[in-house]
Amino acid sequence: MTNKMAPRILLCLFYNKLRAASCIFYKMRLEICNLQVTICRYFGRSIPQPIEIMVTLGIASEQRVVLRNISWQTFESMLADMGEDRASRLTYDQGTLEIMAPQMPHEHWNRLIERLIFVLGEELNLEIFPAGSTTLIRKDVRCGAEPDSSYYIQNEALVKNKSAIDLYNNQLPDLVVEIDLTSSSLDKFQVYASLGVPELWRYDDGVLNIYQLQQKEYIQCNYSPTFAQLPLIGIPRFLDESQKIGVMGMTRIFRTWVRRLLGSDK
Repeated sequence: MTNKMAPRILLCLFYNKLRAASCIFYKMRLEICNLQVTICRYFGRSIPQPIEIMVTLGIASEQRVVLRNISWQTFESMLADMGEDRASRLTYDQGTLEIMAPQMPHEHWNRLIERLIFVLGEELNLEIFPAGSTTLIRKDVRCGAEPDSSYYIQNEALVKNKSAIDLYNNQLPDLVVEIDLTSSSLDKFQVYASLGVPELWRYDDGVLNIYQLQQKEYIQCNYSPTFAQLPLIGIPRFLDESQKIGVMGMTRIFRTWVRRLLGSDK
């Protein structure tokens, strides 16, 4: 078997596995089919070794596909060919590419956390530029990521009138949020540390962990350095309340809580 044939055989097996899945994965299959075409386009050339493909299908929260032995050039070409109008999010680290397609629970928690972040901005009088899942890549460290959400706060003035960001000129988001409802095959901490993102929130299984980048390593904190050292690890209880009193009710009681902590009850 030649090196050129091996990836195509793997891709065929991968495609058949997806095809056999339930119809609830239909949207993801369309994106993966587009990805398959993109990969085959570049694998028409000689490659050093076959890629490896791993598929994780999760009904409730998200699905993941992992491709190994992917060159940086192929990753950049995939980004260009897949475009920005897609639901899937890509993470790349030193030759390994993970594609994640979020489902409703994943996006639900992501949007609730974003709502609370904007309440914090309002109460602390902070301008916030939401950058969503903007692609963050640096060729020099061979890393790239599309977070669930990203925010420019201290750096808001650097990007608010920009059509594109430049990580090489320190146009980094101040905060990245990741919703991890299933296990990722990549070390997201390593990826974001390599990119230089100063603060990372990770929400998983009802727990919010806050991390600050110190000397190229994330240190877990009880307080957010971005938001006036407020004890934001208490956020999950407000997310839980949203299931009982709705999103608007959650927003009101969270705002009251923040004002009490700031001593600005109105």
